[in-house]
Amino acid sequence: MSIVGIIVEYNPLHHGHVYHFTRARQETGAEAAIAVMSGSFLQRGEPAIVSKWARAEMALHMGADLVLELPTAYAVQPAEWFAYGAVSLLNATGLVTHLVFGSEEGSTDKLHELASLLAEESSGMKRAVAEELASGASYPAAYAAAAERALARGAAEGARGLLMQPNNSLGLHYMIALRRLGSAIKPLTIRREAAGYHDAQPGEGAIASATAVRRLILAEGLPKASPYMPDYAADIMARELREGRGPVTWESLRPQLLHQLLTSPAEQLSQIHEMTEGLEHRIKKLLPDLAEPTVISLLQALKTKRYTHTKLQRLLVHVLLGHNKLSNTREILAGGPGYLRVLGFTEKGRELLRRMKKTASLPILTRPPELSHPQLELDLQASAVYASSFPVPDTNQLFRDYRQPPIRL
Repeated sequence: MSIVGIIVEYNPLHHGHVYHFTRARQETGAEAAIAVMSGSFLQRGEPAIVSKWARAEMALHMGADLVLELPTAYAVQPAEWFAYGAVSLLNATGLVTHLVFGSEEGSTDKLHELASLLAEESSGMKRAVAEELASGASYPAAYAAAAERALARGAAEGARGLLMQPNNSLGLHYMIALRRLGSAIKPLTIRREAAGYHDAQPGEGAIASATAVRRLILAEGLPKASPYMPDYAADIMARELREGRGPVTWESLRPQLLHQLLTSPAEQLSQIHEMTEGLEHRIKKLLPDLAEPTVISLLQALKTKRYTHTKLQRLLVHVLLGHNKLSNTREILAGGPGYLRVLGFTEKGRELLRRMKKTASLPILTRPPELSHPQLELDLQASAVYASSFPVPDTNQLFRDYRQPPIRL
């Protein structure tokens, strides 16, 4: 039985996602689909526009049979660990036969070659990344340049340009993760069509990037964004907005973040994951001089060539959630996720879960109290902090992760 795995955020789900999902099923001939989805906070360091439960419901309506949550410990990380955590979950099901991801390249040929050379990261590669970072490059640029330096002339040709494209880079890390895990899952890619990852405005046609869809929702309202979303996704989004559970943005969490930044001494902030090179002192110095005490003003003041907007947003998530360096070491992250957390399933997904009882290499969770695990604690905390942004306080939402069974369609 062919089962396709996809790694998603659906922030929110739009026609481009449907295109990718449909092609993934077609290209693999898959009889079922398993999605690994980020929870309350996302890889680029943002809160999701609506909850993971709403986004999982969108995925099930689209046709996914089983939706698993990517633990927060991996969801808010650079590409290497985001990919490793997500691929580890797909591999741990014991069922997934194919991983399909979107890319600018549209082919795995060059990515295969790079993955085979970079999967065992040499000391030379690590040194090259460190040197590029010391020269002032951002991490994505440093990694791309280091890969070009570390590879033989033939393999290096075009490596930097290839890896500076965000979906190519993420796809490479998926393939590196498969190799490091010794996984039998076969990777395939589909070229991104019509809208680029960072496109802020929709182009012609019905496909727009998630960035553009979010901007429309926030600036002009859901009706302006609805043409770029399937009806079921727009309906779920409308329900969430109507009931006060979105849209969630960084400014929705401004009081909570400012509380942490204002009350934590610089020494304490220095222990936060991804807090490097004295950034804690820079933050403390900038806060009194902000034109407005907003998250966007802080990010604009902090941003330099060296520190990308994404890196800084992830750092602020770690501050917000209290993620420290000791719980996010490479050694701990290399141990992989500790469970398969089920957010939702269909009838076919129910059958997959029955099969996974025999094939899965990790515990399967349908309710959090079933397991005590440090990563799960981080997930529960993240969901509670996320729900604290809602305009109307609601105990049920703050503790929803303790009470909500998987969504069933």
